[in-house]
This record gives sequence, structure tokens and C-alpha cells, in this order.
Amino acid sequence: MDTTTPSARPSRDPSRHAAPQVFDYLRERIIALELPPGTLISRAELQDLFGFSSTPVRDALLKLQEEQLVDIFPQHATVVSPIDLALARQAHFLRRSIELEAVRTIALDDGHAAVAGRLETVIEVQATLLARGDLPGFETTDREFHRTLFDATGIQSLWVMSRRYSGHIDRIRRLHLPMPGKAERVIREHRAIAAAIASGDAAAAQEALRSHLSNSLAHTPELRERWPAYFRD
Repeated sequence: MDTTTPSARPSRDPSRHAAPQVFDYLRERIIALELPPGTLISRAELQDLFGFSSTPVRDALLKLQEEQLVDIFPQHATVVSPIDLALARQAHFLRRSIELEAVRTIALDDGHAAVAGRLETVIEVQATLLARGDLPGFETTDREFHRTLFDATGIQSLWVMSRRYSGHIDRIRRLHLPMPGKAERVIREHRAIAAAIASGDAAAAQEALRSHLSNSLAHTPELRERWPAYFRD
């Protein structure tokens, strides 16, 4: 596990418990493919990196195992797990089901124009980040766009739940994002969703969202052919 570069070195937050800090650090690096499938994770190195004892490191790895983002082989090794296509499909189904109802609810609500304005603000930030070539920032803002749908519908706890199941499909998206035209298409599709919400057209908002999310798994065969070791059925 490469923790030697400055960008990889985490900052400790004394106001937070230790295990969640290790968990968040590792999860973000796994999702970003900085720790790709098959990477060995050293518990001793993590202890040195954070200055924590073995207990929070162990607890963080167990939580990652619950999300099936690492495979733990007792007394042997901890390894970043392959992208599980079955889990990715389940996460996609869950997110699509929730967000289709969310955009319908928002579009039919009296405050739909205000929510559309918030979405447009996020889109403008995305466009700026893309122009700078900042794909990690673009990806973070992409999540913010979708989180806005959950917040506007008052279902924030479901966002937490969906994120817990999203690790495998998020890695597929991260593999796909640098491909030519992908990020530009995301912005166009986000604008279509926001425009439908702004007009109060629930059916159009759902159709725009369905079209947007349909791309999440569409290119998996191509990605799997390019990175076969990253995937498992």
C-alpha cells in the first residue's frame, strides 16, 4: 500500500473517533482506485501513518469488509477486493429506485424551482472543475448533485444507506469517468434533470434521471475487457 506520497498522507482530527478516520481514508482511496483491486493493505503501515493503535485500524478494516471492499485473510493479509458486478447491479437498482421517486416528488412540490437552482449551482461548479481537469473534484461534486436530491426530499438517512452499498458501482464509474466525452455527458444529463425539475415536469425529470443512471453499467463489458483483474461476477 503506497502511503508515501504527500497526497496520500491523512490529517488526524482529534474531534473524531480514530476508526472512522481510518475507514474514510481507505474507502475514499479504494473508490478513487488509488488502491486498486488486489492491493495489499498493511495494518502496521496504517498504524504508523495515523499514529493509532491496532484496534481502530482493525475496526476500520472490518467495516470495509462489511461493505465487501476488502477481503481479510486471518493471519495472512488484507487485500482490496475486486469490483463485484452483482453488488454493483444491486446498488444501481437501489439508487435508481430511490432517485426516481425523489425527482418526481421534487418536481411536483411547490419549491421545485428553488431545488432546480441549487442543482444548477452544483452543475456550474462541475463545469468549472472539468475545465480545470480536476476529475477527483468533479466526482465529488457529482455526488453532491445526487445528494441534493435526497436532501430536498427529506430522506438524508437513505443517502447514507445508499452510499454504504455504492462502493462497487462507484469504482466502475471512476474507471469510466476519464474516458473521452464521459464527463461532458454527465453535465448535459444533469442539466436535463435540473431543467425538468425547474419546469415542474415530473415525468420528464424521471426520464432524464433514468437515462442518466442507465449509463452507470452500460460500459462495464468494455471496462472489464480493459481491466480484467479488477472484476469478479
